[in-house]
Amino acid sequence: MGILDNKVALVTGGARGIGRAIALAFAGEGAQVAFTDIRLGGEADDLAASIRAKGVKAMAIQSDVRDFASTQNAVDAVEKEMQQIDILVNNAGITRDNLLIRMSEEEWDAVIDTNLKGTFNFCKAACRQMLRRRQGKIINIASVVGLIGNAGQVNYSASKAGIIGLTKSLAKEFGSRNIQVNAVAPGFVDTEMTEKLTAEQKKALTDLIPLKRTAKAHEIAAVVKFLASSEADYITGQVICVDGGLTM
Repeated sequence: MGILDNKVALVTGGARGIGRAIALAFAGEGAQVAFTDIRLGGEADDLAASIRAKGVKAMAIQSDVRDFASTQNAVDAVEKEMQQIDILVNNAGITRDNLLIRMSEEEWDAVIDTNLKGTFNFCKAACRQMLRRRQGKIINIASVVGLIGNAGQVNYSASKAGIIGLTKSLAKEFGSRNIQVNAVAPGFVDTEMTEKLTAEQKKALTDLIPLKRTAKAHEIAAVVKFLASSEADYITGQVICVDGGLTM
């Protein structure tokens, strides 16, 4: 028996990194898992096979989170195939780092449209059936930089701060319908995004972290899994930092 038996979860940007870890953690607890990505193929196919190997249903969906019609189509496809969505995880995100003076309008728009508007799009598309059924969990993946900022990431920091505001507002809107909305704010995590850093940059980062290391994706997924479970039924509107103490 898993803590998510008979639940249906939808994870955006699920094919790699934190999203992949979340999808696998859910599957390991008995949830049927649908996940989206901007493109399907190798990594998505591999994840779907890994989910099915745990004895649950998997569904890979191509979706552009920036486009509401695309997100609505994804939600409709999951509801048609799996009847409902109990858990929505808004994980899809990108970076386009640059100092403000050099940042292009395209770099700003790409990050805001993917990270913030994408979260809005999927929340809006998925909330109707949650409201109708009077139950649901929405977990939005924010970031510590949405709380403390980061030079060279005004677009990313703004998008993640926006997600935190969205999370708190939705928690107030949906609370009376027994829908819990929370955010998880990872610190620096070992993913494709951090692989681009030099050894010197990584050392400079870890020197700032009381635990003196970056996080593993499965450590973020463990907190998301808890928030998705019935054990977190009385938690809503919260931002949980999983950052090794960075934001203390």
